[in-house]
Amino acid sequence: MSMRATGRIGDGATGRRGDGASGAGFTPSPLDPHASSPGRPVASSGGPVIRLRGITKVYRMGSVAVHALRGISLDVYRGEMIAIMGPSGSGKSTLMNIIGCLDQPTGGSYELDGVEVSQLADDELAKVRNRRIGFVFQSFNLLPRLPALRQVELPLIYAGADDRRTRATTALELVGLTDRMHHRPTELSGGQQQRVAIARALVNQPSLILADEPTGALDSQTSLEIIGIFQQLNREHGITVVFVTHEHDIAEHTRRTIHLRDGLVVSDGPVANPRVVG
Repeated sequence: MSMRATGRIGDGATGRRGDGASGAGFTPSPLDPHASSPGRPVASSGGPVIRLRGITKVYRMGSVAVHALRGISLDVYRGEMIAIMGPSGSGKSTLMNIIGCLDQPTGGSYELDGVEVSQLADDELAKVRNRRIGFVFQSFNLLPRLPALRQVELPLIYAGADDRRTRATTALELVGLTDRMHHRPTELSGGQQQRVAIARALVNQPSLILADEPTGALDSQTSLEIIGIFQQLNREHGITVVFVTHEHDIAEHTRRTIHLRDGLVVSDGPVANPRVVG
């Protein structure tokens, strides 16, 4: 099977208020032939894609123990689009690193797609990151000499996948960059570079996309366009999206917001009237 694009994501998007429908229960992959019906809820295939129980993280600075996370427990279900928020020092970056398998917790349990990953060795974590998690960062993290198509192929090369060119082309179609796939980063705008990064994140059909301040380097109009891409991928293809951000505007475009403070979850609930780009 291969990913199937259902239409170009357009420019010039504006924000409007949605109906606040829950994101749980969407089909988890753009491979699903039923995923092209916008907003169509599909029966969940099982448990949460992220399951955290009693997650702690302690950093040692000499004789001083810094408790970054103090017992985080939460579930994120397939097809959700959520924002994790908190002030500086709240623990949100530490939590992002643990969810992204970039770091391991000091204590507690973390199941990703039903697999316990909290105690995996470094090489096993690397495989999980490549196959199950798509990353999108504020700084794009593109290689300067490679055209967009090659940038998107890179995760497939690391995974030893077949049909790399076809799959990378389809991923770029999903984010509306078919006319820029042979351009290098210096020939692309900031918004176009972030679209390449999103295509690269989803090309391996991950369990979730983890986006760390994905609009931080963009102007307000381009930021809306990027948020619109995430919303369309979530709505039409059921891709689970987790934002880690301090921007309330991003959170207003999700369906659920989790607030951290001092290493604890202080609130976790639905966005009453989420904004929709389009």
